[in-house]
Amino acid sequence: MYPYALIDLHCDTLTALSPEDEPLLASLRDPAQRREAASVLTSRAGVTDNTLDLPGRHFSLSAIPEGVRWCQCCAIFIPDGLAQEEAVAYYDLYQRSFHRQMAVLSDKVFPCRTAADVESAWAQGRAAAILTVENGSALAGRLERVEVLARDGVRMMTLTWNGENEIGSGNGTDHGLSHFGREAIRALEQAGIWVDASHLNDKGFDGLLETAEKPFVASHSNARTVCGHRRNLTDEQIGEMVSRRCLIGLNYYNAFLREDGLPATLDDLWRHVEHFLELGAEHCLALGSDADGADLPSGLDSPERFAGLYAYFLDRGLSPAAAEGILWKNAFAFFKTQNI
Repeated sequence: MYPYALIDLHCDTLTALSPEDEPLLASLRDPAQRREAASVLTSRAGVTDNTLDLPGRHFSLSAIPEGVRWCQCCAIFIPDGLAQEEAVAYYDLYQRSFHRQMAVLSDKVFPCRTAADVESAWAQGRAAAILTVENGSALAGRLERVEVLARDGVRMMTLTWNGENEIGSGNGTDHGLSHFGREAIRALEQAGIWVDASHLNDKGFDGLLETAEKPFVASHSNARTVCGHRRNLTDEQIGEMVSRRCLIGLNYYNAFLREDGLPATLDDLWRHVEHFLELGAEHCLALGSDADGADLPSGLDSPERFAGLYAYFLDRGLSPAAAEGILWKNAFAFFKTQNI
C-alpha cells in the first residue's frame, strides 16, 4: 500500500501507436509513405483502441499500484508538418478518443478539469485524467480555437513541438514567437489553459517571459547544466520559473537525463533533482515522465516504478515533505492556485 499520491504532467500514451504497428512504420523510408501510414494507423487507434489501458505500455490504468492516488495528464500529441486542416482533424480524433475512453473505462478513471475534480476522483478510488495538447498547431492559427480546446476540457498546451508552427519555433529551429503566438499566450491564459514551455527554443522562451502574465509550466523538461540537450532548461530559465511560481516536470527520457548515450538510471534523474533544488526549485518541481513518447530507463518504465520514486527520494536524503512535493503536492498546489 502506498500512502501518497502521484501526479504526472505528461504522457503520450493517448496517441502512441500500438507496439505491433511501430515496426511497419519504421520500415518505411519515404517520408510521404510514412506520413500516410502514420495517419491510417493513428486514425484506427484513435477510434478503436483503449490506448490508456493497454498492457506493455509505460503507462496503463490497470498497472497503477493499488493505493496510489494517481493523476495523469494525457497529451494529444500532434506531429510537426501537418497542414492546418490535418492538425485540426488529428486533434479532433484524439479528443474524441479521450472522452470515449473516459466513458468506457469509467470504473478506473475520471476526466478532470479542476483540482476539485481530481480530489473527487481520488475519493472514489479512481485515477484522475487531465486532457492536454502537445503542439500548438492544434489552433491552426486561429484564436477562436482556444475556446474550442477549453470547451473540450483541455487544461494545458505546449506552444510548439520541435519544429515551427503558427505560434513559434521549437527547439529544432531558431526563430522565436510570432505575433500570433503572443496573442495565443494571452488567449490561453484568459481561457484557463496553462501555457507549456516544454519544446520551445530559447528565443521562444524569452518571448514567453515577455508575454506571460500568469505562471506557466514546463511539463517535461530537465536541467541543461546537468545534461546539455537543448530541450532542457538553462539555469536562467529555471530561475525565472522559480521566481514566477511556475511548475517544472522531470522528464525520464534517457537523452534528456544524460548526454553520453549510455543508459540512464535513477541516479541520473537524481542529479537533475539536486540541481533544481540548488536553484531553489523545491516548490516548483514535479513529475513529467514522457511515458510512451520516449525511450525511458529500465528503472522508470512502469507505473509501479514511477511510484517507487518516493522511496528512492527518501533513500537519497529528501524529507518526506520534499519527496511528496515532487510526486504530487507541488503540482496539486499549482492546480488549485491556477484555478483548474
